[in-house]
Amino acid sequence: MTDLYTSPKEKKKAIIQRIRAALIMLGSATKAELSQRLGISFPTISKFLAQMEADGEIIYSGDDDSSGGRRAKRYTYDPEYMLGLAIFVEKNETTFNIFDCIGEIKEEGTMPSILQQGAHVLEDLIETLIEKYPRLRSIAIGVPGAVKDGRIIFIPPYPQLLGYDLQGTLESRFQIPVVIENDMNASVLGYASNMEIENESLVYLYFGQNGPGSGIMINGDVVRGNTSFSGEISFVPQYDSRSFRQALLQGDDYRRTVLADDEQIDSVGRLVATFAAITNPSAVIFCDDEVDDALLAKIKEKSAAYIPREHLPVLLASDWRQDYLYGLQQLAMDLMIMESDY
Repeated sequence: MTDLYTSPKEKKKAIIQRIRAALIMLGSATKAELSQRLGISFPTISKFLAQMEADGEIIYSGDDDSSGGRRAKRYTYDPEYMLGLAIFVEKNETTFNIFDCIGEIKEEGTMPSILQQGAHVLEDLIETLIEKYPRLRSIAIGVPGAVKDGRIIFIPPYPQLLGYDLQGTLESRFQIPVVIENDMNASVLGYASNMEIENESLVYLYFGQNGPGSGIMINGDVVRGNTSFSGEISFVPQYDSRSFRQALLQGDDYRRTVLADDEQIDSVGRLVATFAAITNPSAVIFCDDEVDDALLAKIKEKSAAYIPREHLPVLLASDWRQDYLYGLQQLAMDLMIMESDY
Protein backbone atom coordinates (compact mmCIF):
# COMPACT_ATOMS: atom_id res chain seq x y z
CA MET A 1 0.00 0.00 0.00
CA THR A 2 1.27 3.48 -0.87
CA ASP A 3 2.37 5.59 2.07
CA LEU A 4 0.05 8.64 2.16
CA TYR A 5 2.87 10.68 3.67
CA THR A 6 5.45 9.92 0.96
CA SER A 7 6.44 13.15 -0.75
CA PRO A 8 6.15 13.55 -4.54
CA LYS A 9 9.94 13.77 -4.74
CA GLU A 10 10.35 10.47 -2.87
CA LYS A 11 7.72 8.80 -5.06
CA LYS A 12 9.49 10.00 -8.19
CA LYS A 13 12.82 8.75 -6.93
CA ALA A 14 11.34 5.36 -6.04
CA ILE A 15 9.84 4.93 -9.52
CA ILE A 16 13.14 5.84 -11.21
CA GLN A 17 14.98 3.38 -8.98
CA ARG A 18 12.57 0.57 -9.87
CA ILE A 19 12.77 1.28 -13.60
CA ARG A 20 16.56 1.48 -13.40
CA ALA A 21 16.85 -1.81 -11.52
CA ALA A 22 14.48 -3.58 -13.93
CA LEU A 23 16.29 -2.39 -17.06
CA ILE A 24 19.70 -3.34 -15.66
CA MET A 25 18.43 -6.80 -14.71
CA LEU A 26 16.44 -7.46 -17.89
CA GLY A 27 18.91 -5.95 -20.33
CA SER A 28 16.11 -4.31 -22.32
CA ALA A 29 12.36 -3.78 -22.07
CA THR A 30 9.40 -2.04 -23.67
CA LYS A 31 7.08 0.35 -21.87
CA ALA A 32 4.40 -2.34 -21.69
CA GLU A 33 6.82 -4.89 -20.24
CA LEU A 34 7.98 -2.46 -17.56
CA SER A 35 4.41 -1.43 -16.75
CA GLN A 36 3.37 -5.04 -16.28
CA ARG A 37 6.48 -6.08 -14.36
CA LEU A 38 6.53 -3.10 -11.99
CA GLY A 39 2.80 -2.58 -11.59
CA ILE A 40 3.11 1.05 -12.68
CA SER A 41 0.66 2.59 -15.13
CA PHE A 42 1.65 2.82 -18.79
CA PRO A 43 1.36 6.65 -18.90
CA THR A 44 3.59 6.96 -15.82
CA ILE A 45 6.17 4.60 -17.26
CA SER A 46 6.11 6.54 -20.53
CA LYS A 47 6.67 9.85 -18.75
CA PHE A 48 9.63 8.59 -16.74
CA LEU A 49 11.25 6.80 -19.68
CA ALA A 50 11.02 10.01 -21.72
CA GLN A 51 12.83 11.91 -18.97
CA MET A 52 15.47 9.19 -18.50
CA GLU A 53 16.07 9.09 -22.27
CA ALA A 54 16.45 12.88 -22.37
CA ASP A 55 18.98 12.64 -19.51
CA GLY A 56 20.97 10.00 -21.41
CA GLU A 57 20.32 7.34 -18.79
CA ILE A 58 18.52 4.97 -21.17
CA ILE A 59 18.87 4.32 -24.89
CA TYR A 60 16.23 3.58 -27.53
CA SER A 61 17.42 0.30 -29.03
CA GLY A 62 14.85 -0.32 -31.77
CA ASP A 63 11.28 -1.46 -32.35
CA ASP A 64 9.87 -4.90 -31.65
CA ASP A 65 8.27 -6.85 -34.48
CA SER A 66 4.68 -5.84 -35.06
CA SER A 67 1.86 -8.10 -33.91
CA GLY A 68 -0.71 -6.15 -35.87
CA GLY A 69 -0.57 -2.76 -34.18
CA ARG A 70 2.05 -0.10 -33.61
CA ARG A 71 5.49 -1.58 -33.00
CA ALA A 72 6.65 -1.22 -29.40
CA LYS A 73 9.84 0.73 -28.72
CA ARG A 74 12.52 -1.13 -26.78
CA TYR A 75 14.88 0.56 -24.32
CA THR A 76 18.19 -0.43 -22.75
CA TYR A 77 20.08 1.09 -19.87
CA ASP A 78 23.30 2.92 -20.80
CA PRO A 79 25.83 0.86 -18.79
CA GLU A 80 28.26 3.76 -18.58
CA TYR A 81 25.74 6.30 -17.35
CA MET A 82 26.92 5.46 -13.83
CA LEU A 83 30.15 3.82 -12.69
CA GLY A 84 31.04 2.20 -9.38
CA LEU A 85 34.28 1.83 -7.45
CA ALA A 86 35.13 -1.24 -5.35
CA ILE A 87 38.19 -1.17 -3.06
CA PHE A 88 39.44 -3.79 -0.68
CA VAL A 89 42.12 -3.12 1.87
CA GLU A 90 44.43 -5.90 3.03
CA LYS A 91 47.56 -6.09 5.14
CA ASN A 92 49.95 -5.91 2.19
CA GLU A 93 47.92 -4.27 -0.56
CA THR A 94 44.95 -2.17 -1.59
CA THR A 95 43.09 -3.45 -4.66
CA PHE A 96 40.46 -1.53 -6.63
CA ASN A 97 38.34 -1.72 -9.75
CA ILE A 98 36.06 0.64 -11.64
CA PHE A 99 33.03 -1.02 -13.22
CA ASP A 100 29.90 -0.07 -15.12
CA CYS A 101 26.24 -0.91 -14.47
CA ILE A 102 26.48 -4.36 -16.05
CA GLY A 103 29.65 -5.26 -14.16
CA GLU A 104 32.19 -4.70 -16.94
CA ILE A 105 35.55 -3.71 -15.47
CA LYS A 106 36.84 -0.39 -16.84
CA GLU A 107 40.05 -0.26 -14.81
CA GLU A 108 41.66 -2.25 -12.02
CA GLY A 109 44.81 -1.86 -10.03
CA THR A 110 46.80 -2.64 -6.91
CA MET A 111 48.80 -0.34 -4.67
CA PRO A 112 50.53 -0.56 -1.28
CA SER A 113 48.17 -1.06 1.63
CA ILE A 114 46.57 2.02 3.16
CA LEU A 115 46.69 0.13 6.45
CA GLN A 116 50.42 0.78 6.41
CA GLN A 117 50.37 4.24 4.83
CA GLY A 118 47.26 5.89 6.27
CA ALA A 119 43.72 6.75 5.18
CA HIS A 120 44.89 9.89 3.38
CA VAL A 121 46.35 7.65 0.67
CA LEU A 122 42.91 6.12 0.13
CA GLU A 123 41.38 9.58 -0.22
CA ASP A 124 44.04 10.55 -2.75
CA LEU A 125 43.31 7.39 -4.77
CA ILE A 126 39.58 8.11 -4.81
CA GLU A 127 40.13 11.74 -5.80
CA THR A 128 42.31 10.66 -8.72
CA LEU A 129 39.74 8.13 -9.92
CA ILE A 130 36.85 10.60 -9.66
CA GLU A 131 38.79 13.08 -11.78
CA LYS A 132 39.39 10.35 -14.37
CA TYR A 133 35.84 8.95 -14.21
CA PRO A 134 33.41 11.83 -13.56
CA ARG A 135 30.44 9.43 -13.81
CA LEU A 136 31.57 7.55 -10.72
CA ARG A 137 28.45 7.38 -8.55
CA SER A 138 29.15 4.97 -5.70
CA ILE A 139 32.01 3.52 -3.66
CA ALA A 140 32.21 0.25 -1.70
CA ILE A 141 35.20 -0.39 0.54
CA GLY A 142 36.05 -3.62 2.36
CA VAL A 143 38.18 -3.65 5.51
CA PRO A 144 39.54 -6.47 7.73
CA GLY A 145 37.51 -5.47 10.76
CA ALA A 146 34.03 -4.99 12.17
CA VAL A 147 32.06 -2.02 10.84
CA LYS A 148 28.91 -0.34 12.15
CA ASP A 149 27.20 2.47 10.24
CA GLY A 150 30.37 3.14 8.26
CA ARG A 151 32.57 3.42 11.36
CA ILE A 152 35.34 0.90 12.06
CA ILE A 153 34.60 -0.52 15.51
CA PHE A 154 37.05 -3.43 15.71
CA ILE A 155 40.32 -3.78 13.81
CA PRO A 156 42.91 -4.98 16.35
CA PRO A 157 46.04 -5.02 14.15
CA TYR A 158 45.50 -1.35 13.28
CA PRO A 159 44.51 0.62 16.39
CA GLN A 160 44.98 3.92 14.54
CA LEU A 161 41.78 3.13 12.60
CA LEU A 162 39.65 2.13 15.58
CA GLY A 163 36.58 4.36 15.79
CA TYR A 164 37.31 5.98 12.44
CA ASP A 165 34.17 7.10 10.57
CA LEU A 166 35.46 6.18 7.13
CA GLN A 167 32.08 6.43 5.43
CA GLY A 168 31.28 9.85 6.87
CA THR A 169 34.73 11.18 6.02
CA LEU A 170 34.59 10.08 2.40
CA GLU A 171 30.98 11.12 1.78
CA SER A 172 31.66 14.54 3.25
CA ARG A 173 34.68 15.09 1.03
CA PHE A 174 33.46 13.62 -2.26
CA GLN A 175 29.65 13.91 -2.06
CA ILE A 176 29.30 10.36 -3.40
CA PRO A 177 27.51 7.60 -1.45
CA VAL A 178 29.88 5.16 0.24
CA VAL A 179 29.40 1.81 1.93
CA ILE A 180 32.03 0.31 4.24
CA GLU A 181 31.80 -3.44 4.78
CA ASN A 182 33.61 -6.16 6.66
CA ASP A 183 35.76 -8.21 4.29
CA MET A 184 34.10 -11.55 5.01
CA ASN A 185 30.55 -10.18 4.84
CA ALA A 186 31.39 -8.90 1.37
CA SER A 187 32.96 -12.26 0.46
CA VAL A 188 29.96 -14.40 1.38
CA LEU A 189 27.68 -11.94 -0.44
CA GLY A 190 29.92 -12.07 -3.49
CA TYR A 191 30.08 -15.87 -3.49
CA ALA A 192 26.30 -16.21 -3.26
CA SER A 193 25.74 -13.58 -5.96
CA ASN A 194 28.35 -15.01 -8.30
CA MET A 195 26.96 -18.55 -7.92
CA GLU A 196 23.38 -17.21 -8.20
CA ILE A 197 22.49 -18.78 -4.86
CA GLU A 198 19.30 -17.49 -3.23
CA ASN A 199 17.82 -18.06 0.22
CA GLU A 200 20.67 -20.32 1.31
CA SER A 201 22.61 -20.45 4.56
CA LEU A 202 26.37 -20.23 4.04
CA VAL A 203 29.54 -19.55 5.99
CA TYR A 204 32.73 -18.18 4.41
CA LEU A 205 35.93 -18.84 6.40
CA TYR A 206 39.23 -17.07 5.83
CA PHE A 207 42.32 -17.46 7.97
CA GLY A 208 43.78 -14.39 6.33
CA GLN A 209 46.63 -11.97 6.85
CA ASN A 210 45.07 -10.28 9.88
CA GLY A 211 43.73 -13.23 11.87
CA PRO A 212 40.73 -15.43 11.09
CA GLY A 213 37.27 -14.18 10.17
CA SER A 214 33.99 -15.38 8.74
CA GLY A 215 31.02 -14.14 6.78
CA ILE A 216 27.66 -15.66 7.70
CA MET A 217 24.56 -15.79 5.53
CA ILE A 218 21.25 -17.18 6.76
CA ASN A 219 18.40 -17.74 4.31
CA GLY A 220 20.03 -15.38 1.82
CA ASP A 221 20.70 -12.51 4.24
CA VAL A 222 24.15 -11.51 5.50
CA VAL A 223 24.16 -11.62 9.30
CA ARG A 224 25.80 -8.63 10.97
CA GLY A 225 24.35 -9.02 14.45
CA ASN A 226 23.26 -6.68 17.22
CA THR A 227 26.50 -4.68 17.33
CA SER A 228 27.80 -5.61 13.84
CA PHE A 229 30.27 -8.00 15.47
CA SER A 230 29.00 -11.19 13.86
CA GLY A 231 31.69 -13.33 12.27
CA GLU A 232 34.54 -12.38 14.62
CA ILE A 233 35.39 -16.04 15.12
CA SER A 234 38.75 -15.31 16.76
CA PHE A 235 36.88 -15.14 20.06
CA VAL A 236 35.05 -18.47 19.81
CA PRO A 237 36.20 -20.43 22.90
CA GLN A 238 37.82 -23.78 22.23
CA TYR A 239 39.59 -26.30 24.45
CA ASP A 240 40.03 -25.39 28.11
CA SER A 241 41.65 -21.99 27.96
CA ARG A 242 42.16 -21.05 24.31
CA SER A 243 40.06 -19.26 21.72
CA PHE A 244 39.91 -20.26 18.07
CA ARG A 245 42.52 -17.64 17.23
CA GLN A 246 44.90 -18.94 19.89
CA ALA A 247 44.45 -22.56 18.83
CA LEU A 248 44.81 -21.74 15.14
CA LEU A 249 47.65 -19.24 15.17
CA GLN A 250 49.61 -20.79 18.03
CA GLY A 251 50.66 -17.53 19.64
CA ASP A 252 51.50 -15.47 16.56
CA ASP A 253 48.36 -13.40 16.12
CA TYR A 254 48.75 -11.73 12.75
CA ARG A 255 50.63 -13.92 10.34
CA ARG A 256 49.39 -15.92 7.40
CA THR A 257 48.00 -19.19 8.75
CA VAL A 258 48.89 -22.55 7.24
CA LEU A 259 47.01 -25.55 8.61
CA ALA A 260 49.98 -27.80 9.20
CA ASP A 261 49.31 -29.87 12.28
CA ASP A 262 46.53 -32.02 13.66
CA GLU A 263 45.56 -29.61 16.41
CA GLN A 264 45.00 -26.74 13.95
CA ILE A 265 42.87 -28.99 11.76
CA ASP A 266 40.92 -30.10 14.83
CA SER A 267 40.26 -26.48 15.80
CA VAL A 268 38.80 -25.76 12.33
CA GLY A 269 36.78 -28.98 12.51
CA ARG A 270 35.34 -27.87 15.85
CA LEU A 271 34.44 -24.49 14.37
CA VAL A 272 32.65 -26.10 11.41
CA ALA A 273 30.74 -28.31 13.84
CA THR A 274 29.82 -25.23 15.87
CA PHE A 275 28.39 -23.50 12.81
CA ALA A 276 26.55 -26.70 11.85
CA ALA A 277 24.90 -26.82 15.28
CA ILE A 278 23.98 -23.13 15.40
CA THR A 279 23.19 -21.97 11.85
CA ASN A 280 23.08 -25.32 9.97
CA PRO A 281 24.60 -23.92 6.73
CA SER A 282 24.42 -25.83 3.47
CA ALA A 283 28.09 -25.07 2.78
CA VAL A 284 31.23 -23.67 4.36
CA ILE A 285 33.49 -21.96 1.85
CA PHE A 286 37.25 -21.68 2.32
CA CYS A 287 39.82 -19.58 0.47
CA ASP A 288 41.29 -21.75 -2.27
CA ASP A 289 44.88 -20.80 -1.50
CA GLU A 290 44.48 -21.94 2.12
CA VAL A 291 43.03 -25.44 1.59
CA ASP A 292 43.01 -28.31 -0.89
CA ASP A 293 40.73 -31.32 -1.29
CA ALA A 294 42.82 -33.47 1.04
CA LEU A 295 42.73 -30.84 3.79
CA LEU A 296 38.98 -30.33 3.42
CA ALA A 297 38.49 -34.08 3.82
CA LYS A 298 40.53 -34.01 7.06
CA ILE A 299 38.52 -31.07 8.40
CA LYS A 300 35.25 -32.85 7.63
CA GLU A 301 36.42 -35.97 9.48
CA LYS A 302 37.32 -33.86 12.51
CA SER A 303 33.91 -32.18 12.41
CA ALA A 304 32.16 -35.53 12.22
CA ALA A 305 33.65 -36.42 15.60
CA TYR A 306 31.55 -33.67 17.19
CA ILE A 307 28.25 -33.67 15.29
CA PRO A 308 26.24 -36.25 13.29
CA ARG A 309 27.64 -36.46 9.77
CA GLU A 310 24.26 -35.95 8.09
CA HIS A 311 24.07 -32.42 9.53
CA LEU A 312 27.51 -31.34 8.33
CA PRO A 313 27.72 -28.75 5.55
CA VAL A 314 29.51 -29.29 2.27
CA LEU A 315 33.08 -27.94 2.47
CA LEU A 316 34.16 -25.99 -0.63
CA ALA A 317 37.08 -23.86 -1.83
CA SER A 318 36.65 -20.65 -3.81
CA ASP A 319 38.65 -17.70 -5.14
CA TRP A 320 38.45 -15.36 -2.16
CA ARG A 321 39.77 -12.26 -3.91
CA GLN A 322 37.24 -12.68 -6.72
CA ASP A 323 34.36 -13.27 -4.30
CA TYR A 324 35.41 -10.32 -2.14
CA LEU A 325 35.57 -7.85 -5.03
CA TYR A 326 32.34 -9.17 -6.53
CA GLY A 327 30.56 -8.67 -3.20
CA LEU A 328 31.83 -5.10 -3.03
CA GLN A 329 30.64 -4.52 -6.58
CA GLN A 330 27.17 -5.73 -5.61
CA LEU A 331 27.09 -3.29 -2.68
CA ALA A 332 28.24 -0.42 -4.89
CA MET A 333 25.69 -1.39 -7.55
CA ASP A 334 22.91 -1.22 -4.96
CA LEU A 335 24.05 2.30 -4.09
CA MET A 336 24.09 3.27 -7.75
CA ILE A 337 20.53 2.12 -8.21
CA MET A 338 19.20 3.57 -4.96
CA GLU A 339 21.28 6.67 -4.37
CA SER A 340 22.19 8.13 -7.74
CA ASP A 341 20.45 11.39 -6.86
CA TYR A 342 22.75 11.81 -3.86
